[in-house]
Amino acid sequence: MSETQSIIAVRKGKSGVERTMNLLFLLCGLTAVVCVVFMTLYMVVAGGPIIAKVGFFDFVFGRTWNPENSQFGIFPMIVSSIAATGGAVLIALPCGVLVAVFLAKLAPDRIAAALRALIDLLAGIPSVVYGLLGAILLVPLIFNLQTALRLPTSGNLLAAMLILVIMILPTIISVSETAIRAVPKEYEDAALALGSTRLQSIFKVSIPAAKSGIVAGIVLGTGRAIGEAMAVIMVAGNAAIMPTLLGPVRLLTTSIPIEWAYSSGTHRDALYGIGLALFVMIMAINTIFRKTLKKGGAFDDG
Repeated sequence: MSETQSIIAVRKGKSGVERTMNLLFLLCGLTAVVCVVFMTLYMVVAGGPIIAKVGFFDFVFGRTWNPENSQFGIFPMIVSSIAATGGAVLIALPCGVLVAVFLAKLAPDRIAAALRALIDLLAGIPSVVYGLLGAILLVPLIFNLQTALRLPTSGNLLAAMLILVIMILPTIISVSETAIRAVPKEYEDAALALGSTRLQSIFKVSIPAAKSGIVAGIVLGTGRAIGEAMAVIMVAGNAAIMPTLLGPVRLLTTSIPIEWAYSSGTHRDALYGIGLALFVMIMAINTIFRKTLKKGGAFDDG
């Protein structure tokens, strides 16, 4: 076989491999799309009828959840979910970014490696363990505060927020550190050459340049916080009432596992409706994040 024929044969072989891999990637992408479409259709079909039966405004904005009397208002749960998730993200974001800066730019290699191992360990701990530790260690401390303020002692929104903070911190830290490390060193060197201090170059150059990665960590952390159920069940008090910081609350995610075992008929359909509401809320939050941050340039290539 001549050299030209060998080159042609190699090219044909590569072309066949490339076509196969392209087809495989296409199938994987289509599978992901089909899964999302199927989940969306299933949630609409399962949860839509009960919302139509109860009435959209009565279901979404109703303030009484009493399945025995056919009252299915989930507004307190929606507000509680937003409050717990928003409070957790507001606390975890600055803490997570500062830890990521320390690991990426300031910590000695050995200390950084040890801390990363601990952070990875936190990310792998089951949520029920967080809930157990929260119920044993955190909630009694808040009981003391409730007693001092002459409030009833119970699980509460503050405990749920603090547990969620601990649970989402590893995600925000890991993703933010990776994004900060990906910023070319030349950016920081240029800032130093212009007279900036080390911290100024980090906070005015490196962090803004890593904004898209930090935002991705926020989105992932928010998704975990709003979707958490087991840990929150053990510390939140699980009362479907309008939330106060030191009062018991029930989140959308916790209602389903709490009541699923003994639900039936319309009650079971209402739990599907909660699932649909939670699904729509998560989609809306992700869309708002992307729209808002795209306007701000977080996803710009330049």
